[in-house]
Amino acid sequence: MEPIVSNTQNHPSLVLTHASAPLTHPVEVMNEFGEKYQLAIPSERALTVYVDKRELITLMTLGARPEWLVLGYLLNQRLVSSFEDIESVTVDWEVGAAAVKTRSGIADLAQKTARRVVTTGCGQGSVFGDMMDGVDQLTLPDTRITQAELYAVVNAIRLQQSVYKTAGSVHGCALFAGEELLLFVEDVGRHNAIDTIAGWMALNGKSSVGKVLYTTGRLTSEMVIKAAQMGIAVAVSRSGMTQMGHAVAQKLGLCAIGRATNKRFVCFSGLDRLQLQPELAGVPLRAAA
Repeated sequence: MEPIVSNTQNHPSLVLTHASAPLTHPVEVMNEFGEKYQLAIPSERALTVYVDKRELITLMTLGARPEWLVLGYLLNQRLVSSFEDIESVTVDWEVGAAAVKTRSGIADLAQKTARRVVTTGCGQGSVFGDMMDGVDQLTLPDTRITQAELYAVVNAIRLQQSVYKTAGSVHGCALFAGEELLLFVEDVGRHNAIDTIAGWMALNGKSSVGKVLYTTGRLTSEMVIKAAQMGIAVAVSRSGMTQMGHAVAQKLGLCAIGRATNKRFVCFSGLDRLQLQPELAGVPLRAAA
């Protein structure tokens, strides 16, 4: 079946397919009692990205919004500076490929992609070495978050219908404006999910001011840098944070909040961006002990 191709609503000059794929796949399993039954597991697909007919990288993905993923990946890798550099993104699952056509090519593409770094992300994430350069030049907006808003973010994720709840084995990222959930994305790796959000923000002209990123995965250096490149100054994780991620967040003044479950959390950096309301937290753990 040929993928549907159309101009985007906000950017008629950019042509995208709509090649969303099924997110789960039924398999027969057996439990500890020898009982057999059907269980849904996350789908995982290889999507090889070609830029102007040159193979760039293969991404492992669920395939929910592959066009947003590819666009966000190119933006977060700084291979393109804007969606306006792209003429079309065509995804065809029959061959497992995404064909990107640029308007004027990408200068020094071979040099920019020569040095690759395999990341700690699930799904074998990788970034190109140049992404690590220029971090000092990033400037973040004056975004802040209150403790009440943080609790609202955590609760919204708890109530969100998700592939994880039905099939497990995936990561999720979400974009918030205050307590409002703007977009929730799941994929086999958190790096794919954040790239998809970046693509969506670019296509819809969403300002980064006042936005908060939530991820179910670790706040690694890759995640912190990508968030900063997207102009997001507050990142919240259900998990923890790596040393390099912490160092980058400290340098940028990014508010990194980890171990955020129920009413517990740890603010690792950017403390001035968090307005504490300790009375909302209940009895302190140390006092309870």
